[in-house]
Amino acid sequence: MSEFKLGPLNHVGIAVPDIEEACDTYRNLYNATDITTPFDMPEQGVKVCFVNLPNAQIELIEPLNAESPIANFIAKNPKGGQHHVCFEVDDIDQAVDEMGRRGATVLGKPRIGAHGTMIIFVHPKNSNGVLIELMETPKGAH
Repeated sequence: MSEFKLGPLNHVGIAVPDIEEACDTYRNLYNATDITTPFDMPEQGVKVCFVNLPNAQIELIEPLNAESPIANFIAKNPKGGQHHVCFEVDDIDQAVDEMGRRGATVLGKPRIGAHGTMIIFVHPKNSNGVLIELMETPKGAH
């Protein structure tokens, strides 16, 4: 087996029907003070922002339209909910190769994620029902 392994937890993705309302929840209920400005990612069909915490982030994700991959999740979970867990990896191409060798299903091809680095998703059936995002560690992080 290769030396490939998961790096630090980067964020937990939370799908929400209204990102502004979700930001207010984190500000008012949890006193979160460092929340990024929401931005659109049309190529992924989502609006995203991050709640920055001392040891990780919460990624709030709102569908941009009915074709968004998050739209089905919101249809099944109208109030929103945990969508995925993201771990950093040193090299996304190595992660793709190793996931294949280990029998996991990688969903789609590597693409640029909300942090501006390459990401992939591993099917929940391979991870005890949890959608796992693997993200190449951003340059200059840690």
